[in-house]
Amino acid sequence: MGFPFSSTSDEHELIGKNARRMMAHLSISTDDDVQQTLAFFEKIQARRGGLNLLASENTSFRHLIESFPRLLLTPLQSRVKPLVQFLEDIGVPKRLVRNILLLFPPILSYDIDKDIKPRLRSFQKIGVKDNDLGKMLVKYPWLLSASILENFEKVLDFLDEEKVPKILSSRAIKNWPHILGCSVSKLKLMVDQLSEMGITNKKLGQVIATSPQLLLRKPQEFLQVVSFFKNLGLDEESIARTMSRCPEIFAASIDNTLEKKLTFLSDIGISKTHLPRVIRKYPELFVCDVDKALLPRMRYLVKLGLSRNDIGFMVRRFSPLLGYSIEEVLRPKTEFLVKTMGRSVREVVEYPRYFSYSLEKKIKPRYWALKGRNVEFTLKEMLGKNDEEFASDYLDILVPPSS
Repeated sequence: MGFPFSSTSDEHELIGKNARRMMAHLSISTDDDVQQTLAFFEKIQARRGGLNLLASENTSFRHLIESFPRLLLTPLQSRVKPLVQFLEDIGVPKRLVRNILLLFPPILSYDIDKDIKPRLRSFQKIGVKDNDLGKMLVKYPWLLSASILENFEKVLDFLDEEKVPKILSSRAIKNWPHILGCSVSKLKLMVDQLSEMGITNKKLGQVIATSPQLLLRKPQEFLQVVSFFKNLGLDEESIARTMSRCPEIFAASIDNTLEKKLTFLSDIGISKTHLPRVIRKYPELFVCDVDKALLPRMRYLVKLGLSRNDIGFMVRRFSPLLGYSIEEVLRPKTEFLVKTMGRSVREVVEYPRYFSYSLEKKIKPRYWALKGRNVEFTLKEMLGKNDEEFASDYLDILVPPSS
C-alpha cells in the first residue's frame, strides 16, 4: 500500500489544527472506527511536535500501521486508487485527499458502493450536493463514521424542535460539520444561553447559519465575551443586537482576537466613551484582521496625509470606515475626489461617509450634475440628500413624493 504523505509545513499545521478541533468538539459515544482514530491521534500527540506531525511521513506512517495493521493488506490498485478518484470526483482537491486519509484512516477499508456512497446519501436530506460533500469531508472526515451519522439525525431533530428553519440548520451543518460530533445535551446548553438573550427560532437559525461554531462554545466562554462587551459599556439589548448582526464575535477568543481589536481602536484615539457607539454602529470591526485589514487601511489613509487622530475622529463619526477595501473602495474614491473633483483629501475627515456611496451610481453622477451648473457644495451637500431633495434643490426638478 502507498499514497502521498508529503506536504508543506503550512499543511502540517492545518492537519494538526483540524485534528485538535475534531477531538475537542467530540462529546458523543463513538464507534470503533473513531475510537481507533483517536488512539492513533493520541500516539502522535504524545510525540514532540504533537498533532502537527500527522502530515509527517516518517512519524505518522509508522503509528498509522501500528494503529491500523489491516491497512497493510489494503490493495493499492483496487481500493486506494479508486477511493482517491472518488474523493476527487465529489470535490475534494487532490492535495487535500491525504488530509482525509490521515484524519480518518478507516475510510481506506470502506467499500465505495457499499459503505461510502450510502452514508453520504444521508446528507441529501439537508440539500447537500456532491461538491458540498467534498468540502464537508475536508473539514470533518468523521462524517463517514456510524456514530456521527447517528448523531446527525439527533442534531437535526433538536434544531427542528427549536424551530430553526431547515434551510438555516442545513447551512450551519454544511459550513461547520463539527457540530455533528457534539451531543445534543451540550448543544442545548448554548442554545439556552442564546435564548436568554432573545435569540430563538428564526433568529437562532440566522445566528448559527452565520457562525455555527458558536454552538460548540462552552457557556462560560460565551458569557465571558458577553461580560467583555458589558465592561465596554454596552447594555444587554445592544449586545443582543450585536449578536444577531455579527455572531462570529461571540465565537472569538478574547485574548487573541477581541483584545487586539480593542488595542487597535485605542491606538487610533477611540476612547472608552466612544467605544459603545462605534461597536453598535459597526460590530464587524471586531472580526476584521488587524494585520491584514485594519492596519493596511489605516496606513493607506496616513499615506494620503491624514493623522491617526484624523482617522480616529472619522471612525467615531462613521464606524464602518476601516471595513472598506483599499483597492475596491478607498483608493478609487479618493482618487476621484482629489484628481477629478480637485478637492482636498481632508474633506473626508469632516464627511467620512463619502466612502459609503457608490462611485458610479451616486458620486460621479451628482458631481457632474453640480459641476455642470457651477454649484458650490460640500461633500455632505452633494451626497447626504435623497434623490428627491437633490433634484429639487440643485436641478430645479420637482419630484412628486413616492406613494
